[in-house]
Amino acid sequence: MLTLSGAKSAAASAARGRHFRFHWPLLAVIALALSGCMPATTQVAGADPADPAAKVAPVDYRSTIAPYTGLRPATPAPWRDRNDAVTPQPKQDR
Repeated sequence: MLTLSGAKSAAASAARGRHFRFHWPLLAVIALALSGCMPATTQVAGADPADPAAKVAPVDYRSTIAPYTGLRPATPAPWRDRNDAVTPQPKQDR
């Protein structure tokens, strides 16, 4: 029983080692071939961001609560008057 399990593990490790040796050179050749397809590096930014003399957009202040209007509780008005104030007026041509 021990010899069978030992034979299995030896065969498995030999197969793993052969598999390992086969792929590294192939991967190295593929990586070398694909590295030739890389585009030439270009300058992405116009100016160096670390340059203290670089021109930047001015900073403006905008209030986050500028459009706020207070909605204090209003005195109740008759609902019929409020409803009549917002309904469309009837057309006179008919």
